[in-house]
Amino acid sequence: MRRAVSLLPPPYQGAAAAPGAAGRPDGGSDAAVIEQSWQDPERFATLFDRHADEIHRYAARRLGPQAAGDVVSEVFLAAFRNRVRYDLGRPDARPWLYGISAKVINQQLRTDGRRARALAATPAPRPAEMPVDDIADRITAAQLRPRMLSALGELSPADQELMFLVAWAELSYDEVAQALEIPLGTVRSRLHRARARISRSLGPTFHDKEFPRG
Repeated sequence: MRRAVSLLPPPYQGAAAAPGAAGRPDGGSDAAVIEQSWQDPERFATLFDRHADEIHRYAARRLGPQAAGDVVSEVFLAAFRNRVRYDLGRPDARPWLYGISAKVINQQLRTDGRRARALAATPAPRPAEMPVDDIADRITAAQLRPRMLSALGELSPADQELMFLVAWAELSYDEVAQALEIPLGTVRSRLHRARARISRSLGPTFHDKEFPRG
């Protein structure tokens, strides 16, 4: 996804990427960039350059590609406006950005009433995009897909969010706890219950390939 200046708030519209932003040694940690942006707002564009594509992919899987751009815009606007509240003790801003994304996405789902349709419309990876060794597993996953989506639909919105952050955003349990601002033990117990419920719905053919353990 190309960085569009229309997605950026006025203080850093049109700002060029900071040198070495893609490589952290020159650009500094996310926390360092955020702290620098308190005095130099244009520095925040570096955070956008690092993470916007990833947030866009996650939003596209949740809501579809058409809505993903709006989600990215809202996430980074909210992040920019709240940057002075960021915990500088956390060098990686991904959990923080995913936490904002979760709020934006769920607000859209509540507003539009699209949760079930968004789940049903989530595209499966094409075989050409997969390593050869994974194709057999993915064929099985494709066969299970309707039942998987039905099982996911039975979970609460909060538990669905946990599953997606682990499976699709590939956050660790600790990062999910940071993103959702809940205790790590709560993440573990809720994911355990959610997996158990999905496993009961899918039967003995279900495994944790799609929703790995942290």
